[in-house]
Amino acid sequence: MTLLIKCMYLPFSFYSRMVSPAIALAFVPLLLTLIIKYRYYFVLFYRAVLVRIWKDCVTGLSREERAFQYVLTNSTPGDPDSILDAFDYWCSKVEFISNIGPKKGKILDRLLLEQSPLTVLELGAHCGYSTVRIARALPLGARLYSIEMDQGNAAIAEKIIRLAGFDDDTVELIVNPSDEVIPRLRSDYNLERLDFVFMDHWKKCYLPDLQLLEEYGLLGKGSMIVADNMLFPGAPKFLRYLRKCGLYEWKIHRAMLEYSRGIRDGMAELIYQGIK
Repeated sequence: MTLLIKCMYLPFSFYSRMVSPAIALAFVPLLLTLIIKYRYYFVLFYRAVLVRIWKDCVTGLSREERAFQYVLTNSTPGDPDSILDAFDYWCSKVEFISNIGPKKGKILDRLLLEQSPLTVLELGAHCGYSTVRIARALPLGARLYSIEMDQGNAAIAEKIIRLAGFDDDTVELIVNPSDEVIPRLRSDYNLERLDFVFMDHWKKCYLPDLQLLEEYGLLGKGSMIVADNMLFPGAPKFLRYLRKCGLYEWKIHRAMLEYSRGIRDGMAELIYQGIK
């Protein structure tokens, strides 16, 4: 009994030293399972977050500025394909940027070819990759309006767009939040109808911006909307709305996340049917 009482008053550290290794060993299989299962997400976190923080500190430049420097020195001015190839190499081999990328980009290329739109709206230019990709696929006389709210990213996008050889008559870059620009597209930019809309900005903005396009009458029967990153990081409210509203014929084009392995993603294709 005396021994038991003495044991009760032993310091906690004594028991922690005895128990901790056993507990740690018990969690090793679980930890290994999680690492294996989510290894592609760990790699993405490393490339998209940790490498970015480190290089921001070391270079004093933003990730987008570093990407532009690479593209500027490794592409041919006036050649959109060369610029996209340089972007794709940098994003896959050097640092991660969430452009649409080459694989999902081919889906976008095909939809643009099928639709042959004359008036296009891009929500989220970022650093100009998708802007160049869309602009090169447009028919003669078409015009692309690209909205980017971040002034730093817009400055990079402007340089990339002009480096690719597209002037203001083909691509107009608008630097403002999308929810401020969309209500003014008709009055300030003389837009009566959008033939094609590409969404690749903040996912939480997908639904309110789509509803703004509807509210201001900028979609006509047959207008196409393409929205990226439906599965990762995802836009659940946007998808729930599509299922319930009855205004669109729609489907998901499944693919993998840009510049990544093992992370499933997809693009939504919507065809506006008008109010029934």
